[in-house]
Amino acid sequence: MHRNSRIGGRPVTSLSHIDGLIAPKSVAIIGASDDPTRIGGRPIAAMLKADYEGRILPVNPKRDTVQGLPCYASVEALPEAPEAALIAVPAKLVAQTIEALGRKGCRTATLFSAGFAEMGGAGEAAQRDLVALARRHGMRLLGPNTLGVYNVDIGYFGTFSSSLDTGHPKPGNIGIASQSGAFGAHLGALARDRGLGASVLITTGNEADITVADAIGWMAESDTIDVICTYLEAVNDAPALLAALDAARAAKKPVLMLKSGRSAVGARAAASHTASLTGDAVVADAVLSDHGAIMLTDPETMMDIAYAASKGVLPKRHALGVVTVSGGAGIVISDEAERIGLPMPAMPEAAQARLLEALPYASAANPLDCTAQALNEPALLEQFTRTALEEGGYGAVLCFLTYVAGSRAMSDVILEAMAPLRAAYPDRIIAFCALGDPQVLHRYDEAGILVFNDPCRAVRALNAMLRLGAAQNIPRAAALPAPDPVTLPAQNIDEAEAKLLLAKAGIAAAPEQVVQSADAAILAAEGFGYPVVMKILSPDILHKSDIGAVKLGLGDLQAVRAAHAEILEAARQHAPEAAVTGVLVAKQLSGGVECLMGINRDPTFGPMAVFGLGGIFVELLSDVALRACPFDAAAAREMILSIRGAAILQGARGTEPVDIEALAEMLSKLSLFAAAAGDRLASIDLNPVLAMPAGQGAYALDAVIELGPGEARADGH
Repeated sequence: MHRNSRIGGRPVTSLSHIDGLIAPKSVAIIGASDDPTRIGGRPIAAMLKADYEGRILPVNPKRDTVQGLPCYASVEALPEAPEAALIAVPAKLVAQTIEALGRKGCRTATLFSAGFAEMGGAGEAAQRDLVALARRHGMRLLGPNTLGVYNVDIGYFGTFSSSLDTGHPKPGNIGIASQSGAFGAHLGALARDRGLGASVLITTGNEADITVADAIGWMAESDTIDVICTYLEAVNDAPALLAALDAARAAKKPVLMLKSGRSAVGARAAASHTASLTGDAVVADAVLSDHGAIMLTDPETMMDIAYAASKGVLPKRHALGVVTVSGGAGIVISDEAERIGLPMPAMPEAAQARLLEALPYASAANPLDCTAQALNEPALLEQFTRTALEEGGYGAVLCFLTYVAGSRAMSDVILEAMAPLRAAYPDRIIAFCALGDPQVLHRYDEAGILVFNDPCRAVRALNAMLRLGAAQNIPRAAALPAPDPVTLPAQNIDEAEAKLLLAKAGIAAAPEQVVQSADAAILAAEGFGYPVVMKILSPDILHKSDIGAVKLGLGDLQAVRAAHAEILEAARQHAPEAAVTGVLVAKQLSGGVECLMGINRDPTFGPMAVFGLGGIFVELLSDVALRACPFDAAAAREMILSIRGAAILQGARGTEPVDIEALAEMLSKLSLFAAAAGDRLASIDLNPVLAMPAGQGAYALDAVIELGPGEARADGH
């Protein structure tokens, strides 16, 4: 876990397995350059400028000194084993350099060198060989093709980033972990230019060994990093990444994640309806969010939230109060809050009455409009804000003060009125939306009051913080016991067989019977009672209604007999090669709401469950929720109620609410089945699932199970 070391007398707390990479006491630069603008010279120049607390050991056989430092002809000639090494030599020399460093006793190396996995097959093989070589010596590798690392707290700049030419990053409690070197450095420069302290940057490049997950894990255990900003292109080690996110959440450290590649929807071989709803970006968002990451789409929002999070205040209540000197601004803020789902409940009536006594022409509900009169009487601003905090109970209060707060003449008065509230309510966020002299606005920040120049950006940042705070108070679900293994058939099965298999997992279907003749179909229908549904049965026909092989609302024996003939004929015409195993007769259920639930196996995260309303809500609106399997009924219920159309299930506009508990039980059991089924399970579609009125259950009216390639084992997997 942690160990405490000292460099130059200052304590550095770190995670031991990659500590030498991020907080080394000594660093060798292989390929060191006397030119501070070259890759092998930039790190040395930056560390000299920053007064790096460790020892810099340049290695270059052609020079006696580099940038005023003694230079060594080879790794073997170094006077000590460096704790870290920066490798800036051509790709063909990297392996021998790692070998020499390993023999010397170096334990971490950053590979600036390119020309490996990013080049294709031969480069991938060479990269694997580097990792194997390093592991024989007990070394950890960052890269290849990485921009490196910096750690402002000790003046360590193991990077050749040209972003340092425009200024060094500021010390602070924000860390950045990025697969892209240039974009990671861009985030560091954004933080610096915003005035934020981002002390640590780790860029992982090709991730031959050390990954973003390692970087997040180090930051999760660091005593100096409280907020983690992450740029992710691909998930190369899903279990490690999820474990790192869990560690950050346990440490109450927000992880703000920007994942690129959102426009590419992963292609799926399985002809699954569920698969069409689960693109790569959608799945990643669902899984990573479930493990505590705040998924973002732009750097500006990331910096806004990082700024707010760096203050370390996580309110318990997800609700916003607004105090404004402008009615128009209050409307703009309210609109944005409603758009993103940030509650703005009204003030208690008694509190409203007292505020109106103080200012009769104010608006005292929420937003609290204390009008421009508050500029003449700053005590009104304090009274309205204090009342919002004390009696409104909001997790955050946003005060729209525009250019007035940026005025030097007004700032002393506003600070005198408002700063005491920061101390009185340490567990709440107080934020200003203000414009003006940056030095004046910085005074509010120093007093613990957040400052934004745009009301909508402020609302989005506050929403993230309030969601984080509320999530901290929700107990994490206990780990589910390992499910019993599921025996899958050797090949794809028809609908009836799929339902029988799912029935063993507790997933109910409507009463039904497989028949081989029209007479048997009539007997089955009369046994169930009319009306009935009839369908073709075939493991080869996945979308039966598309070929006219599904008949609904059959009300008498003549209709059943005719339907039997028509279904078989449809199969012969449209799927002549399909193996037909019979016709399914089922009781036609009425009432309730049609839903969809299913499973799709994601190549990175494994089986993913999807839930949505049936019909146009899925086809046109893509109103679905996703979650990695398995999960319990409580999580399933949360998932069901998270869709935009959840009100339809809860009894919108006087309709009868459905049996949400039964739906949740079914969805949870489906997730357990999928988790136990193994890698051969490609997808499951239950479409539709009929959610009956409350207390009457939920039934899978159709079921398709698709199996992936691979031989079934003796146990059926």
